[in-house]
Amino acid sequence: MKRTTKVLAALLALSLLGAACGGDDDDDSASSDDGGSDAADVPDGPAITIGAQDFGESMILSDIYAGALDNAGYEADTTEVGGFRDLLFSAFESGEINMAVDYVASQLEFLNDGAGQATSDVDETVAILEPLLEQRGLQAGAASEAVDTNAFVITQETSDDLGITTLSDLAEKGADLTLGAPPDCESNGFCIPGLQRVYGVDFTQSFTPLDFGVIPDSLDEGAIDVGVVSSTDGRLADDSTGWVLLEDDKGLFAADNIFPVFSQDVYDAYGNDLVSLLDEISGELTTDDLIAMNKRYDVDKDDAEDIATDWLDDHGFGD
Repeated sequence: MKRTTKVLAALLALSLLGAACGGDDDDDSASSDDGGSDAADVPDGPAITIGAQDFGESMILSDIYAGALDNAGYEADTTEVGGFRDLLFSAFESGEINMAVDYVASQLEFLNDGAGQATSDVDETVAILEPLLEQRGLQAGAASEAVDTNAFVITQETSDDLGITTLSDLAEKGADLTLGAPPDCESNGFCIPGLQRVYGVDFTQSFTPLDFGVIPDSLDEGAIDVGVVSSTDGRLADDSTGWVLLEDDKGLFAADNIFPVFSQDVYDAYGNDLVSLLDEISGELTTDDLIAMNKRYDVDKDDAEDIATDWLDDHGFGD
């Protein structure tokens, strides 16, 4: 009993000495904990590198998810991987990236070689997609309600001259028009093959492959007659463009909801806490958000990272 008493007394003295010498550090630590930073709760794991494609919306979304993860204590950043989905998946395979923000239906149709399995029901489409991702060592987070599909636009002048306001009108009256779209339009199930399948019009012989960023000027200058842009392109909210968005009156477009994809290694390291955070971010995204952010990028020429930072602050994911 005497030995125990002496040991306890010594420990008590040491603890009091430590408290006296390190009081400021302890106060700072408590203050940091009370401040809400969860960095200490993040387990050790790989840095998260999000692959962004080379168009504004992808860069903004990648910065949003990376910023939210970084602010929550994960080591996260973005890197550009080019404008096509084959480059995105090559980057996953090489380990250059371990996360991306993509579009449900388009990703499914890429992985199934355009089998036409995507539907307008996002849950059905995700259920078909997930096994294909698992084969590649990838997992899907929850899909957001924000949707971005291909959109076919013409100038107001062309619309007035030919009486075209829908894709059915385009199929009937626009066979001689030139279509400008990204190179993958030839194989994308929601571009040329989709127009053939749903509307019975073939633009194969009048197709001009263009980068997304070149299409607006090409349309305005008359180099092409029909342009493929994003349905959330900020210029569609700008009346000064003089564009007419052609109505998809027969339901060509499927559920291209925004969602995150990440590697199994990332999930194994961080588990459901990471998935819950990604789902929270996705749960806050809306189509209107995309349009507003794209307008800032395309029309107002704001920086993608600044746009993402403002969204994070507005939705509670900021510093």
